[in-house]
Amino acid sequence: MNYDAIAVTVSQLNSYIKDKIAEDEALNAVVVKGEISNFKNHYTGHLYFTLKDEKSLIKCIMFKSYAERLDFELKDGMKVMVFGSVSVFERDGVYQIYVKAVKKDGIGDLYAAYEKMKAKLEEEGLFDEQYKKKIPLKPDVIGVLTSETGSVIRDIINVSTRRNPKTYIRLFPVPVQGSGAAEKIANGIRVMNEKNLADVIILARGGGSLEDLWPFNEEIVARAIYNSEIPIISAVGHETDFTIADFVADLRAPTPSAAAELANPDIYELKNKISTYNERMRISLKRKLEFMKLRYEKCISSVVFKDPLKKINDNYVELDRIIKLMENFIVSKIKETKLIFAQKVARLDNLSPLKTLTRGYCLTEKEGKIINSKKDLKTGDEIEIKFFDGNQNAKII
Repeated sequence: MNYDAIAVTVSQLNSYIKDKIAEDEALNAVVVKGEISNFKNHYTGHLYFTLKDEKSLIKCIMFKSYAERLDFELKDGMKVMVFGSVSVFERDGVYQIYVKAVKKDGIGDLYAAYEKMKAKLEEEGLFDEQYKKKIPLKPDVIGVLTSETGSVIRDIINVSTRRNPKTYIRLFPVPVQGSGAAEKIANGIRVMNEKNLADVIILARGGGSLEDLWPFNEEIVARAIYNSEIPIISAVGHETDFTIADFVADLRAPTPSAAAELANPDIYELKNKISTYNERMRISLKRKLEFMKLRYEKCISSVVFKDPLKKINDNYVELDRIIKLMENFIVSKIKETKLIFAQKVARLDNLSPLKTLTRGYCLTEKEGKIINSKKDLKTGDEIEIKFFDGNQNAKII
């Protein structure tokens, strides 16, 4: 058989299927009911979502011109009836409903359960600001509860080490979706507290549908967060996703990367702040000395001109006492300021990556990014190795 003679291109096949579907009048005007999932409001104004029931799902798109006619907002978990036509998106070879109108058909079971649990816990006070714990300014250990695979943990590590090269990340791997995930997440929070494994905890996962994020809406997770003695930053889903864990946590971050920034101070920015404060203190002390000198000179001149023979003898001892007190106060303040500054400089020096390099360690970078694993390198990659006394280029063979 000559396959070349009968072969068609992918584009031709998709176009043929699209034409066949277009010829079916029953598919040109359909009313389909189901539950909304994976809803996305695109910046162009188009709405994208999946319509599903217990057994199947179908992708849907509602263009801006039709979306502007809606008198309510579409949300994940909402049960609706959509009117539109079925067609093929040739580029991806998928068929979908091009929606022209939407009518509410009740609230989905998951969404209803979410609202019910949210109302219950809010009434009990689990969301109250008075129970929120402060995130430590400079945590020594950051605990992360998330999947051990995927981009979330890599993003948190990359952001953390960039802001503070000496950051210590302690990963407690847990499933972030599916059956039993909520119990394992709650157990991870409890273990971290019982063994005091971190100064702050980041609870994170990437975006997803309401079903994917559901473990973070479970009561067992909400109460574990509330009962945690360690402050918890919630970074679940995308910026527009809100879970019950977000409301209970001590701080919500819109993304896992943002959570890493909130948990890690920028060590270089802190160093600049300390230098700025030191300069301000130096200037302040200088002005204080000048002011006290002026007051002293004024006192002397006042005594001399009022009664040079009597006042000088009567007040000499008192003036001398005041001057010594002032001098002792200034000397004490200068010593105290120098001690505080020395302690901060020593602490910054210990945090400096150069300090680590002088002990025989080195940093490996590729294209300006720190390499944390051999998996990030391949044969032929050009790298830069940083020693305490300079840099050296190398190539992976």
